[in-house]
Amino acid sequence: MFNIVLFHPEIPHNTGAAGRLAVATQATLHLIKPLGFSLDEKHLRRCGLDYWQHVDLKLWDSLEELEAAAAPGAHFWYLSTKAARSIWDAELPLHAGDYLVFGPESKGLPERWVFSHPDTALRIPMPGEHARSLNLSTSVAIMLYEGLRRNLPQGTL
Repeated sequence: MFNIVLFHPEIPHNTGAAGRLAVATQATLHLIKPLGFSLDEKHLRRCGLDYWQHVDLKLWDSLEELEAAAAPGAHFWYLSTKAARSIWDAELPLHAGDYLVFGPESKGLPERWVFSHPDTALRIPMPGEHARSLNLSTSVAIMLYEGLRRNLPQGTL
């Protein structure tokens, strides 16, 4: 299925929600260090992550390390409010096995990544004029289920 990539995640509950989404959709959760929290058992239990042992979790020291280990032909999609291209683009070649990359809650992905990947940088439409961003785990859910919708046979979900 899909790969969820959280670059420097800061809030354990958002990462936990992304982990729950990964379990529910058979996705792999990739965390790029540094993390803004501990992954030890005591901290995970405090966050209510009693399903964490079921998460297909991979830890990386850098995004470049993950990109080098990725399967040939896999796309990396960089999600940002600054991207020009919408996830609703009908021509979007979103495929199982692709990587959905999200930035830290406080600042998002580095702008240089967004602007250096214009064909694979995506934004989630927000018609509300007063919203500047969505919660990280909400964004992961929207993107992950859009990918599933496009890839699973009709009537599967």
